[in-house]
Amino acid sequence: MRPEPGQVLHFSEDPTITRFVPHVAATAQQPEAYVWAVDHTRAPDYWFPRQCPRGMAWVTETTTGEDRERIIGAGCGDRVHAIEFGWLEAMRTVRLYAYRLPADRFVPFGGGGPELHAHVATAPVTPLGPPEPVGDLLQLHAEAGIQLRLLPNLWPFWDAVVASTVGFSGIRLHNALPRR
Repeated sequence: MRPEPGQVLHFSEDPTITRFVPHVAATAQQPEAYVWAVDHTRAPDYWFPRQCPRGMAWVTETTTGEDRERIIGAGCGDRVHAIEFGWLEAMRTVRLYAYRLPADRFVPFGGGGPELHAHVATAPVTPLGPPEPVGDLLQLHAEAGIQLRLLPNLWPFWDAVVASTVGFSGIRLHNALPRR
């Protein structure tokens, strides 16, 4: 599930949204009110239940061969997503929806290039159509060639990722099990 040209996506477990109104998210690190969406590259970051903690890593131009092999794995593609075992059932059963939104209502957020992680709007946005069921999240990962790792605890993986040369993003990490 990715946006078409001229679109960005908003993923939600709520299939009843008819208008997105800017708000300050509970997890926001900035005080401004936004409508949040993602582009083609960052859509896989949201192929998860909303509250699922996940660590994601990918190969960049500056990733060393050693880090690629250690974090991603030799011959395992360019990207890996990791979750804890306790979230597998939610991954299998969540009903996730994608809302297609007009990209021209949004501006990039988080810097340019690999630092870009979202798009934001400061005015209300109406979806381009009804929400679309995202479907089987495990299958989406497989079709995109993204490894999905199940771990007993996310923190050892995350600590290795942030100390490496791979690109990375962590979402809802506060919901992960405590560090061992």
